[in-house]
Amino acid sequence: MVVKTYETIKLEKSADKKEIAILTLNRPGSMNALNTKMAIELLEALQELKYDDNIRVLILTGEGEKSFCVGADLKERNGMSQQDWKRQHDYFEEVTEKLREFPFPVICAVNGYALGGGMEIALSCDLRTASSNASFGLPEAKLGLIPGIGGTQLISRVMPIAVAKEILFTGKRFSTKEGKEYGLINHVYESESLLNETVQLATAISENAPLSLKAIKKVVNKGSDTDLSTGIALELEAYYKCANSEDRLEGIYAFNEKRKPSWQGK
Repeated sequence: MVVKTYETIKLEKSADKKEIAILTLNRPGSMNALNTKMAIELLEALQELKYDDNIRVLILTGEGEKSFCVGADLKERNGMSQQDWKRQHDYFEEVTEKLREFPFPVICAVNGYALGGGMEIALSCDLRTASSNASFGLPEAKLGLIPGIGGTQLISRVMPIAVAKEILFTGKRFSTKEGKEYGLINHVYESESLLNETVQLATAISENAPLSLKAIKKVVNKGSDTDLSTGIALELEAYYKCANSEDRLEGIYAFNEKRKPSWQGK
């Protein structure tokens, strides 16, 4: 296991599962609250991973079993000027944008509280697994705010809009069980097995063609923001790119030769 430790996050790349990276929010003493330093370090790590040719799937999680991320560190914000607040918020916005635009699938393994900005980070990922004791919420209306790093738009894209509005209007917390029913959570695991099970899911994804993974994420994300005809045109463009790739031929050869394909990403 190759580990790169920052001040507020941890980046791991497995030696035996080279295609999978694990990025951990590492401020357990503050419930992994998001502060300026963490945002800057997340941006640095995501930039590094974006250009790592070995990465096929990214897992994002939090240190410990109590909290994934409880949102912005309000202690840091206490007494912060409006100018500094805006500068910090720009970093937060960029983090969720980079997660949404990360070229390969991102799985969020929610290991506890995912509140406010923490839930917005989880919503910015492609898939979500969660421990059975996790808890979710967007309480911004209770603080005179609304979610500001994608929450209102993303939640209404992954669950029924009336349910999303109720969560936003009330600011209530909800359980993993409810999150699964709402369509927010893909899989629920016990806390002690959450990361291992998520790695297994990531492994199943990483075994597929890298060009296909990139194309699927791009087409689904962009297609969901447009009309059906435009979405299908995007799909066909990506389809023919994959169809003309060397990996498509490798997939056929491997199938006929009854072996695992050796993807080259081209």
